[in-house]
Amino acid sequence: MEVSTKDNQPSTSSNVGGGTDDDCFLVLELSKDDPLYEKKIMNAELFKPVIWLFMYPSIQVIMKLLTDKGFGPNDRVYFHNTLVSESANVVDALLQRARIINLNDIELYFGPMNVVSEEELYSFRNELEALNFTLSLVDLYSEKSNGNNASLKVLRDAIIRRLYGVGEIDKFETRIVKKACDSEKHLMEWAESCGLKSKLQIAYVEGAGRGALAAEGLGVGDIALEIPISVIISEDLVYDSDMVDALEKIDGISAETMLLLWSMRERHTVDSKYKSYFDTLPEEFNTGLSFGLDAIVALDGSLALEELSQAKEHLRSEYDELFPALSISSPDIFAPEFYTWEQYRWACELWYSNSMKIMFPDGKLRTCLIPVAGFLNHSICPHILHYGRVDATTNTLKFPLSRPCKRGQQCYLSYGNLSSSHLLTFYGFIPEQTNPFDVIPLDIEAAPDCSSEDVRFASDVTHMVRGAWLSPNQGIFYYGLPSPLLEHLRSARSPGLQTMTLLQENLENEMEVLKDLRAIFDNMMENLGDADMDDRKNEKWDVQLAIKYKDLQRYIVSSVTTACVRGQDMVEHELSACMAENAVG
Repeated sequence: MEVSTKDNQPSTSSNVGGGTDDDCFLVLELSKDDPLYEKKIMNAELFKPVIWLFMYPSIQVIMKLLTDKGFGPNDRVYFHNTLVSESANVVDALLQRARIINLNDIELYFGPMNVVSEEELYSFRNELEALNFTLSLVDLYSEKSNGNNASLKVLRDAIIRRLYGVGEIDKFETRIVKKACDSEKHLMEWAESCGLKSKLQIAYVEGAGRGALAAEGLGVGDIALEIPISVIISEDLVYDSDMVDALEKIDGISAETMLLLWSMRERHTVDSKYKSYFDTLPEEFNTGLSFGLDAIVALDGSLALEELSQAKEHLRSEYDELFPALSISSPDIFAPEFYTWEQYRWACELWYSNSMKIMFPDGKLRTCLIPVAGFLNHSICPHILHYGRVDATTNTLKFPLSRPCKRGQQCYLSYGNLSSSHLLTFYGFIPEQTNPFDVIPLDIEAAPDCSSEDVRFASDVTHMVRGAWLSPNQGIFYYGLPSPLLEHLRSARSPGLQTMTLLQENLENEMEVLKDLRAIFDNMMENLGDADMDDRKNEKWDVQLAIKYKDLQRYIVSSVTTACVRGQDMVEHELSACMAENAVG
């Protein structure tokens, strides 16, 4: 029996069955279609059945827990329908597998994060996915038992309580600057006249411009927004317009580019069906694509500079291929005053920062603008994770909650597992919370005859680092750095060497690995330059944002160099002790 998941998440399945009415079970399995299937198998032996729920009437969870957890194949966690206190243990047991099933490539590479609690947290995204996945299986089994099983209800309540706990990390209080203006009110009225259903209200919030606040307390599974297909702006509008004949003559033009050009004219169409939507859009989006020269200079040496430069160059090249040729050949359709470079860039910023990939009932994935939904801001720990598929029964796009949202609290969406450089370039902001997807890729060649002990990753994998403070492993042989990277560097220096043991040869190799890594990041820090301690509050928005990003980059790089220095001290201490012991021997 298939369990639906977000389109870009690993596919999973569950089986429900049993011998008698009192002998039933549910099995969590990792789908072989998961692109990370082999790596997850190596990581956690996920090919073996792990979780079983039996009804006697109590629930018995028999788990073959992960070998690195120290559990054997016959370990059991008992859950009785009269003992609510035991439900937390059952949830923990279920989550150990659900977390790994829902890992993405970055989470798998780095492993668990270092958090205040003792839970094995890979990321807030992963934790929400794991909890909601487990909840969906409990609900599935409860449905098969007609909702009459008290044990499953207790277990469901325990999962919901855990979801409330995940939400507690969001400590940022929503401060309303002002209520929605007339343009936002008119948009809501128009959308509601088309069939929109909303449990959100729009307001201007501190630090984020406009945002969507919960108009009432929302629980897991509640639909915050339900938007009819007639409100969605998709490529179908282009094919129904007078533009299509001219645009289809252009070789290789994409549906997204056609729709972008359509929106540039529609923005100025007085009797447009979507006039109330375009009226809510800003004159300037203030993304990285609008950065001036001073902001570009401020980004010198950072990862964002290359990403931003490539994006701006691509857009300018694309524009020059289209104009003024289109305005000359079809001036009645592509009026020059509506198709300047500045207006083209505005439209690109609109689509980059507001568009969503939506699966329609015909099975086609389209890039769309979703009026009203664009007011939902991004968070590292969002309320809404799963969206993007039109319900074929209702012909609406629904936005269900994956964690609770209190009345008056800002309701957040996930834009994706995006780095701060990407968010700066295409959205114009940097998350306030620590972003686990802020990684620095490393251009490291594969080692010949690499025999890495970390068999989860091949030698040709893209290696990377992130803030060393995120790792719970700060001791010798770890240092807060990713194990796949360290193992790769160890094997590159000494293929076949049995590493991570306190032998003199290994420790000497370890010292050289840390020296090499430190040299890489010392050079990276030098390229970033010294932090500017001057008061920048009077600088333009783009310069302030560029400086904020560069400071973040320095913080990450500094954490890696500090980890290397601390690691060298640890290794030197152990090496001295080892050499002294060998001398005595």
